[in-house]
Amino acid sequence: MAKQIEGVYEAVLACAKKEFLEKGYTDASLRTIAQEAGTSTSSIYTRFKDKEGLFESIVGPAAAQMKEMDRRAIEEMGVPSLELMEHAAQEVQEAEMGQYTSRHQMELLDFIYEHFEEFYLLINGAGGSRFASFLDELVQIEVDYTYKYMEVIGCETVKSGLVTEEFLHIIVTAYFNGMFEVVRHRMPKADAVKYIRLLNRYHMQGFSTVFYPEESPEIGP
Repeated sequence: MAKQIEGVYEAVLACAKKEFLEKGYTDASLRTIAQEAGTSTSSIYTRFKDKEGLFESIVGPAAAQMKEMDRRAIEEMGVPSLELMEHAAQEVQEAEMGQYTSRHQMELLDFIYEHFEEFYLLINGAGGSRFASFLDELVQIEVDYTYKYMEVIGCETVKSGLVTEEFLHIIVTAYFNGMFEVVRHRMPKADAVKYIRLLNRYHMQGFSTVFYPEESPEIGP
């Protein structure tokens, strides 16, 4: 096996990130990346298998960690054991849901800004790669949790069939699209924090109409 030259791996990653940020996944050139990194395309194939493998090396860790953060937050809300909770405990859980959700979203925002370029690529430059579905996968985690939560607490809108998983998918997709607008527009973090806090308040107020339709006469069967 040929000995790999020290520093080439890091140089390829740095040049690849620059190329992907400028051109997106589909139009990025492995030949350009190799030339900028001072190596050959064959060495890229040796280290990363193909262009998607190289892209994954850049965005994969951040994408996986964000999904894991979302799953962990859901578990901390007690989803696996909701069915075993006393009614009073469920009422406390429900009352605290908005506050917890807001705190969790701000933690996600901090993580996004710690890995801003990776998330910019995931949102703006992943077309043509398997990471093009990143946002949909994130949405599905939230939909699965929220629907299960509403079933467990006996939400009337779910029992009646007014609220379905498909409808929740629309709501959650709208929220995450709004959240990632701060990335699409490269918004300074201070502005992003302000807007995401407003978005959380807007989202939770709107979501209350899904939980409590009797307080919102405009919602009907």
